Amino acid sequence: MGGAVPEARARATRSVLMAKAYLVGSGIAALAAAAFLIRDGGFEGPDIHLFEEQMGIGGSLDAGGTAEAGYTMRGGRMFEAEFRCTYDLLSGIPTLDDASVSVTQEIMAGHEAFAWDDIARLVDGDGKIVDTRSMGFSERDRLDLVRCLAAPEGHLDDRRIDDCFGEHFFTTNFWFMWCTTFAFQPWHSVIEFRRYLRRFIHLFPQFGSMSGIHRTRYNQYDSIVCPLAAWLRGRGVTIHPGCTVTDLDFAPGEDGRTVRAVRLSRADHEERIAVAPEDLVLVTNGSMTDASSRGTHTSPPPPPPQRSDAWLLWHRLARGHRDFGNPDAFDRHVKESRWESFTVTARDPAFLDALAEFSGRATGRGGLMTFTGSNWLLTIVANRQPVYRDQPDGVWVWWGYGLFPGRAGNHTPKPMTMCSGREILEEVLHHLHFGERTSARVLETSTVIPCVMPYITSQFLNRRRDDRPAVVPEGSVNLAFIGQFAEVPDDVVFTVEYSVRTAWTAVSRLLHLDRPPTLGERERELFEELAATSSFDPRRT
Repeated sequence: MGGAVPEARARATRSVLMAKAYLVGSGIAALAAAAFLIRDGGFEGPDIHLFEEQMGIGGSLDAGGTAEAGYTMRGGRMFEAEFRCTYDLLSGIPTLDDASVSVTQEIMAGHEAFAWDDIARLVDGDGKIVDTRSMGFSERDRLDLVRCLAAPEGHLDDRRIDDCFGEHFFTTNFWFMWCTTFAFQPWHSVIEFRRYLRRFIHLFPQFGSMSGIHRTRYNQYDSIVCPLAAWLRGRGVTIHPGCTVTDLDFAPGEDGRTVRAVRLSRADHEERIAVAPEDLVLVTNGSMTDASSRGTHTSPPPPPPQRSDAWLLWHRLARGHRDFGNPDAFDRHVKESRWESFTVTARDPAFLDALAEFSGRATGRGGLMTFTGSNWLLTIVANRQPVYRDQPDGVWVWWGYGLFPGRAGNHTPKPMTMCSGREILEEVLHHLHFGERTSARVLETSTVIPCVMPYITSQFLNRRRDDRPAVVPEGSVNLAFIGQFAEVPDDVVFTVEYSVRTAWTAVSRLLHLDRPPTLGERERELFEELAATSSFDPRRT
């Protein structure tokens, strides 16, 4: 595995006692942390335990269903060449299809052979493809972008994107592409928006075509979670499903930074696991896909369930520990963090064939397609088939989402959240103008599973700099926070890279190992290079 620490050196960094590691959650952050503990920290697999509240693993990188009942997938994450922590981790994880090929190699080979080349990124209200060679900026938009990029982050506390940009900015081609690629809303934090601008500025020249975006061979659960979990289990790591961590006990003292016990609930029984100072406790605090609610092809999603212990645990830990963050900033504003996705399973290629003809790109080559006239701001994507490892011949899968699910549709006069899967498909077909015959065939041969996610962009909500805890709080002996709601300065949430970086940072700092790669130097190089040469420089576009 790339970047591995020699075994003897790694073991020398640990106490002579055989330490154990207790990880809360089984999302990509926890799975990555377990791998780093083995790879860099010299831990034995049997000394690592992951406690997962759900019966399945993978956190937000989930996918399931069947060809008969319909596949489901809450979301799909995109990758790019600068996801260095993720590719470093996955370079040592073999794929399930070929043990001689790493997951990183598979992703890179797929990008070389099957890169996106989008020429229908935006479609207007008349069903016509928009020319995205122009970002559509006014002079004020350009100046506002430069001001945002140049502003110190400390000056942007508690400010929204629409506090820093005029109304015209939110009608530009740039904004339609940006907000639907990354799921931003005008009321989201300008701190996060600025970080995204700086982090992904090297993608600007290919932003319309999306040719700089990498994707996994299958959905992320099949391509990343399953291989990584298999690698961990093969080394003796134990994953405990249906096991909820309810609280942590801290050693007495003024610092309150040494965990001495993990409290959990399993099969209606309360347990307490003693934790030694040399043991590690890594907590995934919060969950962006918590309380998700799935509908069916014929019925809308039911009201979402109550918040899970992923949030409740963070609230408990934050009481009395001011630097453990402020969960209220992220889980109290559902209307500002909610959107809805849907997965389509088709028994006929009619839709994908018509989409390929309309977009001018074969299935899997076209990238995202956003309907700018959609009241729901619908976006769809038809990825390379098959999308699931077990997807049989004669079955096709595509996916989409709406960023404004509370609004009435253009064709369906009710909110997206109140629509069945079939009604959502009817709304998509309304925007594509495929004709009655094709539309009828698509409706007859498709199964659509919608999913409402109340907290999906909660990590983008307006915040202050100290609302997320540091990965390793100051003075912590054996506690770290990992995942989307731990703070990594300058990096961007809502990415697999962010979760993996928090995991690497936690392991490195708690075990006093070499630190993971930083963003600063490479980021500055990219910004200076593009500011000097790119036609996508906001000062000249």
